[in-house]
Amino acid sequence: MEKKIMLGNEAIARGAYEAGVKVSSAYPGTPSTEISENIVKYPEIYAEWSPNEKVAMEVAIGASMSGVRAIASMKMVGVNVAADPLFTVSYIGVNGGLVLVAADDPGLYSSQNEQDSRCVARVAQIPVLEPADSAEAKEYTKAAFEISEKYDCPVMIRTTTRLAHSQGVVELNDRVEIEDKVYERNIRKNVMMPANAKLRHVVVEKRLKDLAEDACTMPINTVEMKDTKIGVITSGIPYQYVKEALPNASVLKLGLVHPLPKKLIEEFASKVDTLYVVEELEPLIEEQVKSWGIKCHGKDILTLQGEYSANMLRKAILNEEVKTEEPAQVPARPPILCPGCPHRSTFTVLKELNLHAAGDIGCYTLGAVAPLNVIDTTVCMGSSISTLHGMEKAKGKEYIKDWVAVIGDSTFLHTGINSLLNMVYNKSTGTVIIVDNSTTGMTGHQDHAATGKTLKGEATYAVDLIDLCHALGVEYVTVVNAFDTETLKKTVKEEVARDAVSVIISQAPCALLKTNVSHKKCVAIPDKCKKCGICLKPGCPAITKKADGTIAIDDTMCNGCGLCASRCKFGAIETVEV
Repeated sequence: MEKKIMLGNEAIARGAYEAGVKVSSAYPGTPSTEISENIVKYPEIYAEWSPNEKVAMEVAIGASMSGVRAIASMKMVGVNVAADPLFTVSYIGVNGGLVLVAADDPGLYSSQNEQDSRCVARVAQIPVLEPADSAEAKEYTKAAFEISEKYDCPVMIRTTTRLAHSQGVVELNDRVEIEDKVYERNIRKNVMMPANAKLRHVVVEKRLKDLAEDACTMPINTVEMKDTKIGVITSGIPYQYVKEALPNASVLKLGLVHPLPKKLIEEFASKVDTLYVVEELEPLIEEQVKSWGIKCHGKDILTLQGEYSANMLRKAILNEEVKTEEPAQVPARPPILCPGCPHRSTFTVLKELNLHAAGDIGCYTLGAVAPLNVIDTTVCMGSSISTLHGMEKAKGKEYIKDWVAVIGDSTFLHTGINSLLNMVYNKSTGTVIIVDNSTTGMTGHQDHAATGKTLKGEATYAVDLIDLCHALGVEYVTVVNAFDTETLKKTVKEEVARDAVSVIISQAPCALLKTNVSHKKCVAIPDKCKKCGICLKPGCPAITKKADGTIAIDDTMCNGCGLCASRCKFGAIETVEV
């Protein structure tokens, strides 16, 4: 059989393929994005980018109800967006197997919180599988569909950034073609009105009890008995740290982390002198084990925050002081917008006008840091518009004359539409700037409903943001080239002065789009430079200040956007064709 080195996300995609999945839906979000980008390579699977995670979950539910296996993939904060349908489909159950991949982010590499999706699954009362490497990521995906159909329930596969983006050897198998389940009309099961939901809740509780009992003999829960002085209960990526730090310890490795196999845990605990629970983020397993009267150590010696490591376990459990080499002292490299990013141009204008911005989730969140320092708030996808609206209702129209809401084109389509509708409906005032760079930039340039292409790269209808805003009741909608700073400045001043809801679409393609090939470069002319530094204020990394106070432009980084040239009043920067 062929073997291949795969990312964890790539392995999950392969598992979906081998399991006979026919429908995949997702919204891009690090660290889950590559799952769909790999699933789409299999022509047997219909794969789509949905406008948000709630829709993605509902698409997968619909496919499951029709009788085919379906998967929805998202990062952990996307699970919150999908929670409404997720909690209810737990009561409904499945027809074809239904799997949700929730990618958590311990260490906050690309997220606004360290949410533990196992806790969501526990409240939603659905089982959770947690693989420890790429090989398990593939096999657990297949197992998840088997469990889903056997126990009539959706199943969550919980991954983390470390698993999603680490590579491992995966054995490839053939796809199993699963015969579509027959759809049968069943109002009591599929229509969750109160009377039906009461009956289904009983089914859910029984299902969890059955799963907990059967989990004691499931092959994905394994016992490795060695030295019984130390016993460790663990799962997922932390298992790798346990094996490295405590090679002689006895280990109960859980593949199914909810519901927990009580009898198996009790038996394992009785055989070891000291029991430890090693799990990243919340003490989900630890608290359950302690509630059964089993003594163990966990968060009393280990942190609730961030990722673990083998050295951390050596120090906490073995009291070993691990000697490590001092890391190389390198200059700090703060995150910064790319050279030629249209967001930089927009934020430069806002800063010059001394405006505050309610921000959102995307590359443009970097407008909060130096040297731009424009974004004041960032909560979640689509929150910028609602935040501005809340401020207006709390403090009045005059208060928000110094504020705008800033949201990306993909984020606007994700959850910004309802927020803008709310502003119009509730007679608000305020200016919304849609920074339209024609892609979902932060997660790697995925298409969305306004780009005119599907996940498969097929041409499709492209939503017109202007028409959409007008349809929502916004009278004043203006489109401006993001790099036309004078027009943009004039437009922003006019719109924030209005006693109405207005939208400015600051438009220019992402500098990294393959279709956006620049044939220009900006060139510094030192003899004309007055050393005023005005070109440095937007913070473009392609421009540096030389020892004599004049500026230099790195032509390997510059893409000729012209922002610096437009700001220089002395002709010390020219834009030339290359």
